[in-house]
Formats: sequence, structure tokens, C-alpha cells
Amino acid sequence: MSQSSPLIQRRTLLQATAAAAVGISPALRAVVHAAGSDAPEKTEVKIGFIPLTDCASVVMASVLGLDQKYGVKFVLSKEASWPGVRDKLVNGELDMAHVLYGLVYGVHLGIGGPKKDMAVLMTLNNNGQAITLSKKLADKGAVDGPGLAKLMQSEKREYTFAQTFPTGTHAMWLYYWLASYGINPMSDAKVITVPPPQMVANMRIGNMDGFCVGEPWNHRAIIDGIGITATTTQDIWKDHPEKVLGATGEFAKKYPNTCRAAMCAILEAGKWIDSGLQNKNKMAETIAEKSYVNTGVDAINQRILGRYQNGMGKTWDDPNHMKFFNEGAVNFPYLSDGMWFLTQHKRWGLLKDHPDYLGVAKQINQIDLYKQAATATKTALPKSDMRTSKLVDGVVWDGKDPKKYADSFKVKA
Repeated sequence: MSQSSPLIQRRTLLQATAAAAVGISPALRAVVHAAGSDAPEKTEVKIGFIPLTDCASVVMASVLGLDQKYGVKFVLSKEASWPGVRDKLVNGELDMAHVLYGLVYGVHLGIGGPKKDMAVLMTLNNNGQAITLSKKLADKGAVDGPGLAKLMQSEKREYTFAQTFPTGTHAMWLYYWLASYGINPMSDAKVITVPPPQMVANMRIGNMDGFCVGEPWNHRAIIDGIGITATTTQDIWKDHPEKVLGATGEFAKKYPNTCRAAMCAILEAGKWIDSGLQNKNKMAETIAEKSYVNTGVDAINQRILGRYQNGMGKTWDDPNHMKFFNEGAVNFPYLSDGMWFLTQHKRWGLLKDHPDYLGVAKQINQIDLYKQAATATKTALPKSDMRTSKLVDGVVWDGKDPKKYADSFKVKA
């Protein structure tokens, strides 16, 4: 009889550990949590993900068997690019996906590909992305925003920066950061779209001067000696929304119990990840595998603990590192978060006219469904569907007057 592989052995151990942590026996875990009308309408859920650290709560929900606890089975599908994720969601090849917040909004409004009603079921993580500048730029003094602005003024040429999807989070963090130092991304630079796992290789061959992407690809650029971290996205906006669990509006309406079951499993997985050093290290080992992120564990396991280095000898501990649960504060799909992306889409000319900011956010963000999942998993809920944040330039966003906010920026398209 053949021995089971170390991967299967570790997965079995992880499932048993998780079962113990959430107070259920492994034998009970596979039992459907409720019969009758609460039972998931669809028990097999195909979920897409991109090889990034922040796919972790989706992956771990499957690896730990938390999906089965809620009566569904996640079939995970590793995707190559965000446009690929978009296309498969829109045409029904994927039921749900680990996906960029701004991508979902872009598709809903028809500015990020084919127009389709979309749904944000929950936020998957806050923080944990970064902007990397090439070692060549850093050697000339461009190690941060002011340094980059100074170099671009003194050494005139075409500067190329990469993001991962035109309406996505990384594009918006990159544009906001550049603009806060007086660099207009639409006229002072060339901006290209590159899939996350290809960022480092493209910088290595000189295709770009800088990029904004999720981990582990910023830390990977440092390990490989080709880039430096100029800023983290949590320094642009502390506790910013990042990836979401996205679906089409049609899927959310047709399969609400299935959506709720998936959300419950992912909430528990996020809680498990955030509950200590040991779990974070186990998560890093798991998602580093070839079937998920396909990189060295050392590229993942530092920044998820808030241990940062910039690639030039500076190290620091950042309490605002990537969070997947944070006592439930991460996962609520705030209407103001969705509206913020719309204000930036308008700012950069992706939207020609002001949309109905609040109306669109209410269509997309499945607040009622999320509240049901939060209640079922004893996850704390905020007092309001809106929240207030101060960004890197000192400007406060609270969702109260999105039209005025969108028009207020000096640097825009």
C-alpha cells in the first residue's frame, strides 16, 4: 500500500487542528449545517483565485475542511490573470472568485470589460500590498514618492509603471500615490497592465520602472535583488479594502444559501489565520505550494507577520500588515469602500459622468447576506454601513459627498 504524501498528511493534520479550534469534531465537520430551506442550493462551488498571499482565507477554508462544515465543497481554480478571472465569472465558468474590489465595480458599470450585474459578498483582506521601484531607480535616489518625483523632473524620459487591472485596486493605489507627489499617471508616465505573478520577471528584464501588486511579489523583488519597497498600501490608506469574494449578481440572487455557506467558511478561515503565529506560518507553508502561489515560503512568511524590509537595509515592524479577519473588522462590505473606487474611476476618466455612487454600492455589496453569515459565525458587525478613513495626502473619505470628493483632486485625468 502506498504511503500518503507529506502534503496529504499535513492537510489531514491541519483539518484536525482547525476542527479542534472551532470546537467541532472532524466527524461532524462534513455534516450539512442546516436542513431544509437553509441548505445550500448548490453544494459544489467553483472558486477562482490568483497566486497571491491574500487568496489565503479562500484556500485555507478548503484545506481545513471548513467549507464542508457548512455543506459546500470548494473546487479551487488557479487563474493566470485578472481579465481571465473576470471572463470566467461573467460567463459562469466560475461561481465566485478571490478578486479585486475595483474589478467587480468596473464590470458592473461596463468600464472593466463586458457589462454584467456583479456582487461583492464580503471583503477578504485589508492592507498588505506595496509599490516596488526598480533597483536602478533606487540607485539614483528614487526610494520613495518625493525621490521619484525629483528624479522624474531631473531625468526626463518615459517612465513605465505597472498595475494589475485598469479598474482594480493596484491601479488605484498606484495612481493615488503618484498623484499625491504631483505625478500625473495619465500624462507624466506610461502605465501598463501585467498579471501579478509576472511582475518580477518583467522588472528583471527592464520592462518597467515600478509596479503596484499584492504580496508576495513585492518581497520577491527584494529577495531577487531587483526592486525596493517604496511604500506599502497601508501607508497610503490604513486598513484599506483589498480583495473581495466576488460573484455575479445573478449567482447571488439564485444561490443565496450557497453564498452564505461559502462566506461562513471563509470567515472562519480568516479568523483561524489571524489567531496567531503558528497558524500564519502553517498558512504560509500551505499557500507557497505549487498548486497555489508557487514561491518560497520565505517570500510569504515575513510580511504576513508585519516584518518588513525595504531592500536597502531598512527593516521595521508594521502593525498594519495584511489582515484577514481582525475581530471581524476586515470582512464587512462597507458601502463607502465600494463608493471610493467609483470616485477614483471618475477622477481618472474611466467613468465619464458621476454615477449614482450610493445606489451602485447598494446594488453590488450584499450587506444583508453578509450580516446573516456574520451572525451565523458570531462575527462582530459594525454600527454603520459606512466608515471614515484618512489617506496619505491627509484627505478624509467618509462617503458623505462622493461627487464633491471625486471633483476635489488637483491631479486628475
